[in-house]
Amino acid sequence: MNKSPNSLGSKLSSRRQFLETSVAAATAGALAVKQGLGRSVHVAGSDLLHVGLIGCGGRGTGAAAEALAADKNVKLVAMGDAFKDRLESSLAELKRNKEIAHKIEVREDRCFVGFDAYKEVVASGVDVVLLAAPPHFRPQHLKAAVEAGKHIFAEKPVAVDTPGVHSVLASCAEARKKNLSIVSGLCLRYSQGFQETIQRIHDGAVGEIRAVQANDYRGPIWIKSRQPEWSDMEWQMRNWYYFTWLSGDFNVEQHVHYLDVCSWIMKGEYPVRAIGTGGRQVRTGPEYGNIYDHHSVVYEYANGAKLFSNCRQQAGCHNDMSCQVMGTQGTAQISERGLSISTGSTWRYRGPKNNIYQTEHDQLFASIRNSKPINNGEYMAKSTLLAIMGRMATYTGQLISWEQATNSKEDLTPPKYEWGSLATPAIAMPGVTQFA
Repeated sequence: MNKSPNSLGSKLSSRRQFLETSVAAATAGALAVKQGLGRSVHVAGSDLLHVGLIGCGGRGTGAAAEALAADKNVKLVAMGDAFKDRLESSLAELKRNKEIAHKIEVREDRCFVGFDAYKEVVASGVDVVLLAAPPHFRPQHLKAAVEAGKHIFAEKPVAVDTPGVHSVLASCAEARKKNLSIVSGLCLRYSQGFQETIQRIHDGAVGEIRAVQANDYRGPIWIKSRQPEWSDMEWQMRNWYYFTWLSGDFNVEQHVHYLDVCSWIMKGEYPVRAIGTGGRQVRTGPEYGNIYDHHSVVYEYANGAKLFSNCRQQAGCHNDMSCQVMGTQGTAQISERGLSISTGSTWRYRGPKNNIYQTEHDQLFASIRNSKPINNGEYMAKSTLLAIMGRMATYTGQLISWEQATNSKEDLTPPKYEWGSLATPAIAMPGVTQFA
């Protein structure tokens, strides 16, 4: 319980990486390519970079568009998804974008479908892979891409359970040895306004931090109604957001953004314990799988500071996505709507607003061209574990330590990856569900 959360052992090293230093970095080295698609060194602007997309949903389609806009000499040449119709709709949408359509050369024989589509994309001769499949698959996709020597954009979160977090950290350590770039989809780290505001906090603008609060109050999102012809596995895969084994629950899948901001503010320190509450008040039907619709977690740091984490997805309620900082000399308000620090007088960020989704891809491709690696692996993995730790607390109703979360053996992997029967996982019941 009292073990420092930053002494996670060899698998969870204590290296801290912040965007202020990482955005200037990028990747060097020769890339082994297959099937004759590209040259083996990509440093000069004249070298063509081939991109493969794994996961062709809305976020994957957006990531592909941003990747193609990030560099003058880049082409999308391979795509993979569990479902053919989703791949085809993504490709059609990308081709409708006049700004990037000329950069799309995805032949039919480089459209891969099924659970193993990621292997085929990685082996298709690409130089950069964009990982945007449901979070459950991120560890195995990341591992395959690193082993093959690819530069990577990895959407958030990067795992749904602790074994997945350990796998990601191991892959990111290997990527560092290979001089491969890994850029995280935790895009708030790439906001110029967030960078300046948090740097001021680090410089002591609010004094010693005593508490931070992360809110993610929003309404409902998409849902995919089950069709008669769908097997259990297809229904869960198409409706992946509502199954913990696929999404991690929404406090992991979406709230990880502001939990990561809090970790950034706390200079990479992580809480020693957490306790919380959560459940299903509104999303109670079977179409909502087994996730909750609200979570509230209190995390405690070794020095007694607290992180109050609140998230909710319910219609007709007040929405707020923000972070608050409370220090001994003042407070700070941090959100995409505005950034301010109050210490008697109020400072407000008045600088430029960048497109954070585009910036992360700009930095990724600049890193490849400039031969200076970016590796966001440390914070993207630990912030994911922070969110998982909160889910452990709300699902079990128990006080969960960082050490417990780090050593958890809970593995949400299904018995097999195939289109057929798959029982709907049980809904967690606090006080009944056991920590694993």
